[in-house]
Amino acid sequence: MGSEVGSRCGIGEAIPATVEAWALAYLRSTDLGHKLAPPAPPRAWEDAPPVRRMIRPGRPAELRPANRARRNPKPAGLHEPRLRARLLATLHHHELQAAELFLWALLAFPDTPRRFRQGLVAMAMEELVHARLYRERLEAQGAQLRDFEVRDWFWERVPTCPDATAYVALVGLGLEGGNLEHAARYARAFEVGGDPETAAVCRRVADDEERHVRFAARWFRRFTGRLDFASWRAALPPPLTPSVLASLPLAREARSRSGQDQAFLDELEAWCRARPGS
Repeated sequence: MGSEVGSRCGIGEAIPATVEAWALAYLRSTDLGHKLAPPAPPRAWEDAPPVRRMIRPGRPAELRPANRARRNPKPAGLHEPRLRARLLATLHHHELQAAELFLWALLAFPDTPRRFRQGLVAMAMEELVHARLYRERLEAQGAQLRDFEVRDWFWERVPTCPDATAYVALVGLGLEGGNLEHAARYARAFEVGGDPETAAVCRRVADDEERHVRFAARWFRRFTGRLDFASWRAALPPPLTPSVLASLPLAREARSRSGQDQAFLDELEAWCRARPGS
């Protein structure tokens, strides 16, 4: 097994020697700078890594936890800088959690193929690009991350995944798939609200998420031998359902490019219409 720590840089600062140690240090970090821009991962991997299932990540002081759920601002209100900033703080936190949970899966499912885990690292780094872009747009509204409370909704659910199949069903096909609708809707709302720069960020996020959903679709097929609506729904950890992970109107073209065929999309749409919010 590779060493958890390599050489030292500066006074008392250890450089992780393996990808797994790097991911563990990242998840434990409470430094916002490290959270948003960690050093590049090392090239070495542990020979026989153990299962490591973290329950919660380290949280920087700038990210204040919310005591209760709060609705996002309605699209019609995004002409107001304060409401734009509040939504951007939420979107930033979604991207940060996505990055963290890609690395969580790397540690939780060490028996998966190396190529799968390498893909998780690459996507985590892309999610952090998204988070930094949203933070820049939030600060352009005259606000800071510490001005708003955030909720670890993804962390409350994803660690319940028993295996990598459930993980790609929930995170890749579910949460990332749902973001194909959300990012496109927010892009339109920011455009109408007079913020084309943030709209452009949302469109970039949507483009990258297509690739992430395609990654999940490919590995779901690899893990199960198929990708249809019934098999995806069965793989979701309860009590989550398709209606929580998609919104109408579906981003059908983006989802189709991401590996979900028309039969899958027809059943997903029918489910959401028949069981809205459940």
